[in-house]
Amino acid sequence: MKITLAVPEDLPKLLAFRQEAAGWLSKLGSDQWSRPYPADHLLATIESGTVFMLRDGDATVGTITLTPDPEEGLWTEQELSEPSFFINKLTVARTHAGQNLGGRLLDWAGDRAFRASAKWLRLDAWTTNEALQRYYLDQGFEYVRTVREGVAVNGGPRVSGWLAQRAARPADHGFVDEAPPPV
Repeated sequence: MKITLAVPEDLPKLLAFRQEAAGWLSKLGSDQWSRPYPADHLLATIESGTVFMLRDGDATVGTITLTPDPEEGLWTEQELSEPSFFINKLTVARTHAGQNLGGRLLDWAGDRAFRASAKWLRLDAWTTNEALQRYYLDQGFEYVRTVREGVAVNGGPRVSGWLAQRAARPADHGFVDEAPPPV
Protein backbone atom coordinates (compact mmCIF):
# COMPACT_ATOMS: atom_id res chain seq x y z
CA MET A 1 0.00 0.00 0.00
CA LYS A 2 1.14 3.51 -0.71
CA ILE A 3 0.43 7.01 0.55
CA THR A 4 0.03 9.88 -1.89
CA LEU A 5 -1.11 13.46 -1.71
CA ALA A 6 -4.78 13.90 -2.52
CA VAL A 7 -5.64 15.71 -5.73
CA PRO A 8 -8.86 17.58 -6.59
CA GLU A 9 -10.12 14.51 -8.46
CA ASP A 10 -10.16 12.68 -5.10
CA LEU A 11 -12.90 14.98 -3.75
CA PRO A 12 -15.82 12.63 -4.61
CA LYS A 13 -14.02 9.71 -2.93
CA LEU A 14 -13.32 11.77 0.19
CA LEU A 15 -16.96 12.86 0.40
CA ALA A 16 -18.04 9.23 -0.07
CA PHE A 17 -15.64 8.12 2.71
CA ARG A 18 -17.19 10.65 5.06
CA GLN A 19 -20.74 9.57 4.15
CA GLU A 20 -19.84 5.89 4.59
CA ALA A 21 -18.22 6.62 7.97
CA ALA A 22 -21.20 8.69 9.10
CA GLY A 23 -23.56 5.82 8.28
CA TRP A 24 -21.39 3.31 10.14
CA LEU A 25 -21.07 5.65 13.15
CA SER A 26 -24.82 6.21 13.19
CA LYS A 27 -25.40 2.46 13.46
CA LEU A 28 -23.08 2.54 16.50
CA GLY A 29 -25.18 5.29 18.08
CA SER A 30 -22.88 8.25 17.33
CA ASP A 31 -23.93 11.48 15.67
CA GLN A 32 -20.35 12.11 14.51
CA TRP A 33 -20.13 13.45 10.96
CA SER A 34 -23.92 13.46 10.65
CA ARG A 35 -23.84 16.99 9.20
CA PRO A 36 -22.62 17.13 5.60
CA TYR A 37 -19.11 18.54 5.31
CA PRO A 38 -18.87 21.42 2.85
CA ALA A 39 -17.18 20.19 -0.33
CA ASP A 40 -15.48 23.56 -0.84
CA HIS A 41 -13.81 23.31 2.59
CA LEU A 42 -12.57 19.82 1.75
CA LEU A 43 -11.31 20.96 -1.65
CA ALA A 44 -9.40 23.80 0.04
CA THR A 45 -7.59 21.31 2.30
CA ILE A 46 -6.74 19.16 -0.71
CA GLU A 47 -5.34 22.18 -2.51
CA SER A 48 -3.32 23.16 0.57
CA GLY A 49 -1.45 19.85 0.35
CA THR A 50 -2.53 18.47 3.73
CA VAL A 51 -4.79 15.58 2.66
CA PHE A 52 -3.21 12.18 2.07
CA MET A 53 -4.70 9.10 0.49
CA LEU A 54 -3.93 5.46 1.28
CA ARG A 55 -4.06 3.45 -1.91
CA ASP A 56 -4.11 -0.32 -2.32
CA GLY A 57 -3.45 -0.88 -6.01
CA ASP A 58 -6.18 1.03 -7.85
CA ALA A 59 -8.41 1.29 -4.77
CA THR A 60 -8.33 4.20 -2.34
CA VAL A 61 -8.83 2.65 1.09
CA GLY A 62 -8.10 5.41 3.58
CA THR A 63 -7.33 9.05 4.15
CA ILE A 64 -5.80 11.32 6.76
CA THR A 65 -5.34 15.07 6.96
CA LEU A 66 -2.05 16.17 8.51
CA THR A 67 -1.31 19.84 8.94
CA PRO A 68 0.98 22.12 10.96
CA ASP A 69 -2.00 24.47 11.37
CA PRO A 70 -4.22 23.95 14.43
CA GLU A 71 -7.95 24.52 14.49
CA GLU A 72 -8.68 27.88 16.06
CA GLY A 73 -9.55 27.94 19.76
CA LEU A 74 -8.46 24.45 20.80
CA TRP A 75 -4.85 24.68 21.92
CA THR A 76 -3.26 27.14 24.37
CA GLU A 77 -0.56 29.62 23.40
CA GLN A 78 1.97 27.58 25.39
CA GLU A 79 0.97 24.39 23.56
CA LEU A 80 1.14 26.17 20.21
CA SER A 81 4.68 27.31 21.00
CA GLU A 82 5.74 23.65 20.74
CA PRO A 83 6.27 22.40 17.16
CA SER A 84 3.27 20.18 16.38
CA PHE A 85 1.34 18.56 13.57
CA PHE A 86 -2.41 18.05 13.77
CA ILE A 87 -4.41 15.17 12.35
CA ASN A 88 -8.05 15.02 11.43
CA LYS A 89 -10.49 13.27 9.14
CA LEU A 90 -8.79 9.89 9.60
CA THR A 91 -10.99 7.45 7.69
CA VAL A 92 -10.57 3.85 6.54
CA ALA A 93 -12.94 2.27 4.05
CA ARG A 94 -15.21 -0.27 5.74
CA THR A 95 -13.96 -2.84 3.19
CA HIS A 96 -10.53 -2.56 4.83
CA ALA A 97 -11.59 -2.23 8.49
CA GLY A 98 -9.95 -4.48 11.06
CA GLN A 99 -6.49 -4.41 9.44
CA ASN A 100 -4.99 -1.73 11.71
CA LEU A 101 -4.74 0.68 8.78
CA GLY A 102 -5.88 3.54 11.02
CA GLY A 103 -3.13 2.76 13.53
CA ARG A 104 -0.57 2.55 10.76
CA LEU A 105 -1.78 5.87 9.32
CA LEU A 106 -1.31 7.42 12.77
CA ASP A 107 2.21 5.96 12.89
CA TRP A 108 2.90 7.37 9.42
CA ALA A 109 1.63 10.79 10.56
CA GLY A 110 3.82 10.68 13.69
CA ASP A 111 6.84 9.69 11.60
CA ARG A 112 6.16 12.50 9.12
CA ALA A 113 5.74 15.00 11.97
CA PHE A 114 9.02 13.77 13.50
CA ARG A 115 10.83 14.23 10.16
CA ALA A 116 9.48 17.80 10.08
CA SER A 117 11.03 18.38 13.55
CA ALA A 118 7.69 18.48 15.37
CA LYS A 119 7.54 17.50 19.03
CA TRP A 120 3.86 16.47 19.04
CA LEU A 121 1.22 14.77 16.97
CA ARG A 122 -2.08 16.25 18.14
CA LEU A 123 -5.75 15.70 17.42
CA ASP A 124 -9.24 16.68 18.40
CA ALA A 125 -11.95 14.05 18.47
CA TRP A 126 -15.73 14.08 18.73
CA THR A 127 -16.61 14.93 22.34
CA THR A 128 -19.39 12.33 22.60
CA ASN A 129 -17.64 9.44 20.80
CA GLU A 130 -16.09 7.58 23.73
CA ALA A 131 -15.18 4.58 21.56
CA LEU A 132 -13.10 6.83 19.30
CA GLN A 133 -11.46 8.44 22.32
CA ARG A 134 -10.54 4.99 23.67
CA TYR A 135 -9.16 4.08 20.24
CA TYR A 136 -6.80 7.06 20.31
CA LEU A 137 -5.75 6.30 23.89
CA ASP A 138 -5.03 2.70 22.79
CA GLN A 139 -2.89 4.16 19.99
CA GLY A 140 -0.64 5.86 22.55
CA PHE A 141 -2.25 9.29 22.67
CA GLU A 142 -2.66 11.03 26.02
CA TYR A 143 -5.79 12.97 26.88
CA VAL A 144 -5.16 16.71 27.28
CA ARG A 145 -8.62 18.25 27.93
CA THR A 146 -12.05 18.75 26.36
CA VAL A 147 -12.98 22.10 24.83
CA ARG A 148 -16.70 22.62 24.38
CA GLU A 149 -17.00 26.37 23.89
CA GLY A 150 -16.46 28.12 20.58
CA VAL A 151 -17.41 27.62 16.98
CA ALA A 152 -16.07 24.92 14.71
CA VAL A 153 -14.31 25.61 11.41
CA ASN A 154 -17.48 24.92 9.42
CA GLY A 155 -19.41 27.53 11.43
CA GLY A 156 -21.44 25.12 13.57
CA PRO A 157 -21.14 24.59 17.32
CA ARG A 158 -17.95 22.94 18.53
CA VAL A 159 -18.55 19.20 18.75
CA SER A 160 -15.00 17.96 18.23
CA GLY A 161 -13.04 19.25 21.17
CA TRP A 162 -11.67 16.18 22.95
CA LEU A 163 -7.92 16.89 22.72
CA ALA A 164 -5.12 14.35 22.80
CA GLN A 165 -1.47 14.18 21.81
CA ARG A 166 1.47 11.82 21.58
CA ALA A 167 5.12 12.47 20.89
CA ALA A 168 6.09 12.61 17.23
CA ARG A 169 8.41 9.68 16.63
CA PRO A 170 9.93 7.58 13.87
CA ALA A 171 7.80 4.58 12.96
CA ASP A 172 7.89 1.56 10.70
CA HIS A 173 4.37 1.95 9.30
CA GLY A 174 4.96 -0.35 6.33
CA PHE A 175 3.54 1.98 3.66
CA VAL A 176 5.33 3.19 0.56
CA ASP A 177 5.36 6.95 1.08
CA GLU A 178 5.00 8.70 -2.27
CA ALA A 179 4.06 12.07 -0.74
CA PRO A 180 6.59 14.89 -1.00
CA PRO A 181 8.84 15.20 2.06
CA PRO A 182 7.39 17.23 4.95
CA VAL A 183 8.49 20.81 5.38
